[in-house]
This record gives sequence, C-alpha cells and structure tokens, in this order.
Amino acid sequence: MKELTLVVGSKNYSSWSLRPYLALAHTGQPFREVVVQLDKPDTAANITKYSPSGRVPALLHGDLVIWDSLAICEYLAEQFPQAKLWPEAPAARAIARSVSAEMHSSFANLRNNMGMNIRARRPGEGRAPGVAEDIARITSLWKECRARFGQGGPFLFGAFSIADAFYAPVVTRFVTYDVELDAVCVAYRDAVLALPALKAWTEAARNEPPVARYEK
Repeated sequence: MKELTLVVGSKNYSSWSLRPYLALAHTGQPFREVVVQLDKPDTAANITKYSPSGRVPALLHGDLVIWDSLAICEYLAEQFPQAKLWPEAPAARAIARSVSAEMHSSFANLRNNMGMNIRARRPGEGRAPGVAEDIARITSLWKECRARFGQGGPFLFGAFSIADAFYAPVVTRFVTYDVELDAVCVAYRDAVLALPALKAWTEAARNEPPVARYEK
C-alpha cells in the first residue's frame, strides 16, 4: 500500500492541521507525520517541500498531494469507506457536509480573536464584536445536530465524523477562552476532548516550543 504522510503545522496553534489529523487517525491507517514549526525562518521553505499552496496541512499518498483540509477529509472518506467518516443516511450526510463547509468558510470573528492555543488559558479574553454571534451559531449547530442525528453516540451525528474533526479546534478554543456552554454542548465538548487522537495531539502540543507571534 502507498504510504500516507500528513504534513501539519505546530500542533499548539494549527487548527487547520488538527482536522485532517483526527480524520486520518479515525481511519486506523498507518501514516507518517511531518510537523513544520510555524513562524520560523525556514517555515515557508519547509512547507513548500510538500505543499504546492505553501500552506499546511497537506496529505501525501504516493505521488498524490492534497493540500486543503476539507479536500483531505473527503479523500480519506473515499479511500477508506469502512471508516464511515460521513454519516450513512443521506439526510444526515448532507447536513454533516453543510456544517463542515460552514466551519471551513465562516466564523472569521472567532478565528481572528480566539486563536487556537491549546496550552493557554485566557478566560474572558477574545470577546471582540461578532465573536458572541459566532459562538451562538456554532452552539446552535451543535445542539441541532445532536437533537436530530445524535442518538447513536456522543458526537454530532452519533458516531464520529468529519464534522466532529472540523469542530474539534473550536472545542479547544472554548476551553482556552472559558466559553460558557449549556449541558448539551458541555457533553459534546467533553466527548471530543476524550478522543484518543485529540489527547495525543494535545500532549504533543504541550511539548512544543512556544511561538511568540501566537502567544500575544
């Protein structure tokens, strides 16, 4: 079988890298990781060795390179259907794709003001204009998905899916910035935090050197 290699940025800060990492880990397939530390003099050169876009993440599968987080997850779902990375029911699958795409393209206020920093604890910070509205939209999506599709397990669509991979960085942000959540969202947050793959990523993130640009 062709080797799978996932190229990611610094684990403490790279939310886009975390998403395909969780999806790939869920497939159970062996893979090699390349971690490129961000904001170093050689960061750009190291990334462009692997990624034509000059950004992480990138998935290498033999001679094939996929360089967008959602595209990587879609590719993994196609290559490893036994992992059931999308819900099987058509309606649930359509909504899972919708909420994942919304995360991929939206919530700029939250992204810009509550950057991912797994090690940090910043209660009360990041509450810039528009952030509360982003949080409200995200938590409403979580509650709607859990109510409509979550009967088979603790995740948005019951079993783990790409949708959970896409919202996992938000889960870490809600911990970092101590975002108050209702009982449904707390239960979902805790289920995501308990994922073995996220625990492994978090442990690695805690052991990385800090990057001054992202610690401000």
